[in-house]
Amino acid sequence: MNIEVSLDQATQLLSSDRPTNLKLGMGVSTEFANDLAQLSRVLQALDKMAGAETSQSLARLKRMLEEFEPSVTLLGQVKSGKTSLVNAMAGWSDLLPSDVNPWTSVVTSLHLTPNSKRLDVAARFSFMSEDEWSRLLTRGGRLGELAGRSGADSELKKIQTQVQSVWDKARQRLGRKFELLLGQQHEYGYFDKNLLERYTCLGDDFDIETDADDDDGQGKFADITQSADLFLNCPTFPFPICLRDTPGVNDTFMMREQVTIRAIRGSRVCVVVLSANQALTSVDMGLIRMISNLNSREVIIFVNRIDELPDPVNQIPEIEASIRQTLKDHHGPEGAEIIFGSAYWANIVLSGTLEDLTESSSNALLEWAKVEMSTIEKEQSSPNIVWEVSGLPELFRCVSDRVVEGEGKALLAKVANSAASIASGLQAANAMTIQSDTTQPLLSMYEVSTQFNALAQKHLDGLQEDLDDVISTYHNRADRTHLSFVERATHSLITHLEQNGDTEVWEYDPTGLRMLLRSAYKVFGVKMQSAAKKRYEAAVGDLAELYCRAFGDAVHGIQISLPEPPVIPSPVALGQTIALDFRGGWWESWWRRTRGYKAFANRFQKLITAETEDFMNQLKTVQTQEIREEANQSLANFLQEQKSILFELGTQTDHSQDIQEMFSGGEKTHDQIEIQKVLDSLTRFSTEAA
Repeated sequence: MNIEVSLDQATQLLSSDRPTNLKLGMGVSTEFANDLAQLSRVLQALDKMAGAETSQSLARLKRMLEEFEPSVTLLGQVKSGKTSLVNAMAGWSDLLPSDVNPWTSVVTSLHLTPNSKRLDVAARFSFMSEDEWSRLLTRGGRLGELAGRSGADSELKKIQTQVQSVWDKARQRLGRKFELLLGQQHEYGYFDKNLLERYTCLGDDFDIETDADDDDGQGKFADITQSADLFLNCPTFPFPICLRDTPGVNDTFMMREQVTIRAIRGSRVCVVVLSANQALTSVDMGLIRMISNLNSREVIIFVNRIDELPDPVNQIPEIEASIRQTLKDHHGPEGAEIIFGSAYWANIVLSGTLEDLTESSSNALLEWAKVEMSTIEKEQSSPNIVWEVSGLPELFRCVSDRVVEGEGKALLAKVANSAASIASGLQAANAMTIQSDTTQPLLSMYEVSTQFNALAQKHLDGLQEDLDDVISTYHNRADRTHLSFVERATHSLITHLEQNGDTEVWEYDPTGLRMLLRSAYKVFGVKMQSAAKKRYEAAVGDLAELYCRAFGDAVHGIQISLPEPPVIPSPVALGQTIALDFRGGWWESWWRRTRGYKAFANRFQKLITAETEDFMNQLKTVQTQEIREEANQSLANFLQEQKSILFELGTQTDHSQDIQEMFSGGEKTHDQIEIQKVLDSLTRFSTEAA
């Protein structure tokens, strides 16, 4: 008798040993995935009735649905179990090495798709650029630059020694390939633990390969790897999603802080992973600064390692109260949702090894399960119960809610509104061919094209001017805020020197600067969206007039949907560490090296100006440019869609008599019915997403 054994395709574990409720908490995501699929089918139906011009616009909308991949960034304390949590979320307990050396500066992105089709590229590793490596080597990275400005010579020398050590090891490992690899990428059609360790985990000094051309060995490329992208099938998530595992926020060269900031900027949801044994304290100021610049809805706090608590039932409420107080004291996102769980429990159940639970962990599990059992169905298998108690389903629910309510519904509304404009244009064009006595255009297509091009250029140029005004006003306010902070701090410094002399070290909290800049940025965001919306409305009004001048009553009721204004990302660059954030150590070194009241004031002004230059540039230039480009692209896409609709209308009027004779209204009437069905569906999507 042959018995067929069911194995999980990814992990090759017995399916019967794994939980069957891995999708628990994914209800909202599943509904959204169904909406994506249905909207895609509606676009496909519309495409069958569209001409060549409108088909191009519809193809762009279909790509937007297909390429939708929201990202969730995970960051947190060192040894909080962040990587273990990422593995559990991906449904693969030993996917990523969870013992990565904290010197690595790699953001690992897991691109998860619900498909079963084999992917051409499974892993992509990107290396540091030559400029980034040069900055690290010559100036010790941002931390070296800070030390140099602070006059902390001993610390700077220490950093340079460490950088030189990294350089020497990289040269020994990579040999003549070293310079050639900078700025390059390696791609693989597979990945395994050995491959990941080769690119993301630092090897021991005594493991340096004697043959530099040998690609084997842990840490072979880790010194120069900047990011790792892994592509894998994951049936847990009903639509593509990217999980970004960040290396942390505190390291010798501040490289990890920089790459973490970039990762957060690319996400609308951030999961902060804390250890139940450590919770959140003032020691984690770098982490608090990072998340304090995010909205509460963008932050989910997952308190991991509750399996290590001796009394989870009584300790967890105390830990939550402590976390919320810390967030309040340091202006963090007080309204952030807090979830308690254990990635260890989740991974144990995923690996099918529940019997390996330690006695202390089992006791904690049983105690916490008693509390959670009130919301858990009693008649379940042990793996299912442990999976639910682990906190992963609750985390999935929170992530799903935020992704769908934010990026998801915005995408549905944007695509549905654009498609409705196209559909109503096709409906008007078909009506013109059926009622031939009303199809004569009032303007020739040459006149329509000329007037449209002039209208489009007018509003594209006008948008640039509108946004320039908003950005200029914001720059002035940000500069005034920055200057005012420096002046107040300098005045405080002088007062301290007058009252205490230079023997007592003076400290100054930069929180005020961050809060004022955050306020200025928020006002800028509101004005930017308002300016874009006003320009979009003006463009829609002019287009409506052009439709009427060109086609008269034949286009009565045509829908022209307003483009979406740009999304304003959170100012996460404000979380960057600056000299004033340090207490003791370097700040004292800077203080001891300065003599004379005037020297203190001059050196302080130069120091703080140089220290804040980078995040001022991020706020004033980088992020404003990204918002400007999104606003411009939104208007450009809208105008292209309208151009295709005008072309469709013009084509129908040019050949309305021939079409009338060929079809006698029959097939066109059928098209009208089908288009109306499409419009009804698109209206529903727009209404539900609003």
